[in-house]
Amino acid sequence: MRATGVALLCTALATGVACAQPYPAKPVRMLASGVGGAGDFTARVVANGLTARLGQQVIVDNRPGGLVPGELVAKAQPDGHTLMLVGVVIWLSPFMRESMPFDPLRDFAPITLAATVPNVLVVHPALPVKSVRELIALAKEKPGALNYATSGAGNSNHIAGELFKAMAGINLVQVNYKGAVLALNDVVSGRVEVMFATATSAAPHVAAARLRALAVTSAQPSAVVPGLATVAASGLPGYASESTLGLFAPAATPAAIITRLNAETVAVLTAAETRERLLKSGIDVVTSSPAEFAAAIRADMARSGKIIRAAGIRTD
Repeated sequence: MRATGVALLCTALATGVACAQPYPAKPVRMLASGVGGAGDFTARVVANGLTARLGQQVIVDNRPGGLVPGELVAKAQPDGHTLMLVGVVIWLSPFMRESMPFDPLRDFAPITLAATVPNVLVVHPALPVKSVRELIALAKEKPGALNYATSGAGNSNHIAGELFKAMAGINLVQVNYKGAVLALNDVVSGRVEVMFATATSAAPHVAAARLRALAVTSAQPSAVVPGLATVAASGLPGYASESTLGLFAPAATPAAIITRLNAETVAVLTAAETRERLLKSGIDVVTSSPAEFAAAIRADMARSGKIIRAAGIRTD
């Protein structure tokens, strides 16, 4: 009778799932972006680590299109068995679209920051600049004469370029491509002069002197590109732009589950072997509390939202 009463009480509580049985009670689904790329790779590394720590299989479910994971998680049961590891598209898309299938602040419970992927400001070697200061000076001398390549409207390299333009007070002309490989190829060939490329994609070309690296876009020097100064330290104080990845659950997921997922995910990410594995793929590990992650999202929406609107970036 006593056991029955406890079970009924657990069912009546908002946290009934967590109360009635241990978490997780079944395999966990982790939504991620399309196969390939930093988001997919990070999700698989985290999922493997969580599988070992949680005692249940964590399965990565790749969904092409930046908004699809968010739409699915927003409608999922808030019991901790559906998560997503995604990037800035989740919280910056409202600035680039007329309508959204979810509200990034209302519909999700942030768990932890997971990683950042800095870009590297690269130029074709024929361009007569060897520093950020010299690039800004040349762009001011020849407004509208220099082009920069992007891999898609609203992508991290597009936002990085628009922020650079706004803060430096210069006019670089965006040339948009259907993918990062096509964009980078045209910078290597000299058809376009500038790009904010991922470190891993740019590295072979920099090593072969097909591209010149001027600076990294992260706020602090990155272990991904050791020895390369930041844009902020090289001529544009205050500049910082990088792709951020984080782990979310549906809103209303019990606090106890969020707390456990935060602790377990941070333990996975901060393990030496995880850091090394991600670093080799151009990814910096960055962890946080749920509250810190929520604050970072709001700060990025306030800062990047202004840039996106001023530049008229649209993805719909």
